[in-house]
Amino acid sequence: MTTAPESAVKSATGQQPDHPVVFFDGVCGLCNHTVNFLIRIDRRRRLRYAPLQGETARAKLSEKEWSDLNTMILLDDRGVHRKSTAAARCLMHIGGAWGIAGMLLWVIPAPLRNAGYTLVARNRYRIWGKHETCRLPRPGEQELFLP
Repeated sequence: MTTAPESAVKSATGQQPDHPVVFFDGVCGLCNHTVNFLIRIDRRRRLRYAPLQGETARAKLSEKEWSDLNTMILLDDRGVHRKSTAAARCLMHIGGAWGIAGMLLWVIPAPLRNAGYTLVARNRYRIWGKHETCRLPRPGEQELFLP
């Protein structure tokens, strides 16, 4: 379960997005693989994506949120979610079997989920590498990405 402050926070503008937005470290190899995976399984194109280094992150998140490159962030109608909570909620937004997987992940206590998330996040550049620039949309993906 998430803490109340995490799930109750609205975007810095006070507005909720039309689509849930996944904010990710645009130069992280693992983060880019995760975005590619989410795009592939999100057949109804429910999610949108924006690098934490971009304009949308600065406009919709607090400085503390967009400056923390060690976590994926999901902004949806319930607020701002970080780490494993963001991952589980992404799957729930996609729905179907992936939504069930997200609910199963949700059942694991947040401190345990986040401990695993943090362990992977600390080693992500070493294992998956770091790119020189943020991920650019591929053909057919432009409408999914925010600056």
